[in-house]
Amino acid sequence: MEKKVTIINETGLHARPASLFVKKASEFKSSVELVYDGEKVNAKSIMGIMKLGLAKGTEIVIETHGEDEELALNEMVQLVENGFGEK
Repeated sequence: MEKKVTIINETGLHARPASLFVKKASEFKSSVELVYDGEKVNAKSIMGIMKLGLAKGTEIVIETHGEDEELALNEMVQLVENGFGEK
């Protein structure tokens, strides 16, 4: 499954929201990946996410594959759409 979302928090996906993203992604058995500008990274890897340098307004695709993929996708999208609690 996949869904396109936009980073809305002012500071983008810097260290704190990236760590929240990794923590949430790690709760699921399914694989969770971020796709940006043709590059796909494991959302359970802080280094993978940080190297993308995602700023406010950036569109990304969240992909999930596995037994709890729908729940994983919904919760990951909700985290991004809520601005990682920084609003």
